Amino acid sequence: MLKLVQAFDAARKPIAAVCHGPQLLAAAGILKGRTCSAYPACAPEVRLAGGHYATIGIDQAHVDGNLVTAPAWPAHPQWLAKFNALLE
Repeated sequence: MLKLVQAFDAARKPIAAVCHGPQLLAAAGILKGRTCSAYPACAPEVRLAGGHYATIGIDQAHVDGNLVTAPAWPAHPQWLAKFNALLE
């Protein structure tokens, strides 16, 4: 899975992660210098991976290049809309 995430990022393909999903992005090493949101308990891992944690509303989503992230399920409408926009 880590190699797949790395390959998608290297090819600038859209990647979406919600809740604890950014832990996978951190483990894949693709957060350095980038900003993402996640479940608040994941903020330390985002920072340890060299990323910047975006504190946003529970129903909001954040876009940084090809990454679309959100803190939890209430963000699904915005998260999916922003991910879909990257697919177009």
